[in-house]
Amino acid sequence: MSDCPTFSYHDNELFAESVPLKQLADKFGTPCYVYSRAALTYAYQEFDRAFANRDHLICYAVKANSNIAILNLLARLGSGFDIVSGGELQRVIKAGGDPKKTVFSGVGKTINEMRRALEVDILCFNVESEAELIALNQIAQIMGKSAPVSLRVNPDVDAKTHPYISTGLKENKFGIPITEAEKIYQSAHLYPHIRFTGLDCHIGSQLTTLDPFLQASDKLLNLLEKLESQGLAIEHLDLGGGLGIRYVDESPPEIKDYVSALCDSTRHIKQSILIEPGRSLIGNAGLLLTRIEYLKNTPARNFAIVDAAMNDLMRPALYDAYHDILPVFKTAGQIKTYQVVGPVCETGDFLGHDRKLGVTQGDLLAVMSAGAYGMSMGSNYNTRPRAAEVMVDRDTVHVIRYRETIDELFATERILPQ
Repeated sequence: MSDCPTFSYHDNELFAESVPLKQLADKFGTPCYVYSRAALTYAYQEFDRAFANRDHLICYAVKANSNIAILNLLARLGSGFDIVSGGELQRVIKAGGDPKKTVFSGVGKTINEMRRALEVDILCFNVESEAELIALNQIAQIMGKSAPVSLRVNPDVDAKTHPYISTGLKENKFGIPITEAEKIYQSAHLYPHIRFTGLDCHIGSQLTTLDPFLQASDKLLNLLEKLESQGLAIEHLDLGGGLGIRYVDESPPEIKDYVSALCDSTRHIKQSILIEPGRSLIGNAGLLLTRIEYLKNTPARNFAIVDAAMNDLMRPALYDAYHDILPVFKTAGQIKTYQVVGPVCETGDFLGHDRKLGVTQGDLLAVMSAGAYGMSMGSNYNTRPRAAEVMVDRDTVHVIRYRETIDELFATERILPQ
């Protein structure tokens, strides 16, 4: 089961904080994403406390879950934001987030995205190529601005995670090779409308050991020392995100141990420390509630066909990712091994393989640890409306996204004239 203490059984019934999940299914339907305000708040405060008196900024990775209610809650807690698109910037602004506490990452920033980010005075652009730096300098010149920049350095560190979410190896598309970064910083005079303010790296997601983080930190610190010896003033060190969570049997570092290790490795420098957590803030604060439509038994396999699908939660189909799947009601029924699958017309549409469940048709299931990269990666494949999202706050429930309607899916489409 998820390590989030706010989802738990009471008398064999699964609750979100003080609310039974069945009550949510009856009122809001399924599939439905359910989040715990307490879990999200606790995770953020655990990060913040761990820094103690160290100058720092936590920039939540908006891509993990971009619902504006979640962004608003984090903004009220004091969070900054890590964005990768102009759309995410607008979400941050809509949610009441502070652009001046926002860093803009991503390998393909457009001219219009750069212009908007300069208009609202974001904290920093995490620049990922020399071509991007040239374009940003030109836009800043036209606007009469000075663009704050941190080069995202690719340290060539193996994060030992899924290859699709590894970002710090030299063959990955992200960042500037660390061997080239020093040369670019030394060429600052070529970019009169750029103000180099930081150093940045991000090596991947769902990391479960500290060693890759510390390897990357050491490489960044070595580069920082060289730059400072040449008189370049660096204001912050952005050590990225990527701390993993427990989905099944992983043993990722505790938040406090992760932050303490970063603080220890940088204790001799004066720069502010930025981090970009996403999954470790919201992952275990959410679940996907779904209902069994049919049980289908074949000579080869047993299938539990549910109303949630790969368009609702892409991670299993995309990464072969594991999510714990729990019955909302524990029963004494016959246990069988099921393939938990959705109704989408793809063999890859599954939420879990070989799960031992004692269930009947119509039962509710909770797909755990689904707060990160669940709804934010959702789609309308097979013309399926996206799920509702609700936030539980003790015994109160808030709808933070209404379920889409079929008509809304057609709203931007037009039939050709005769």
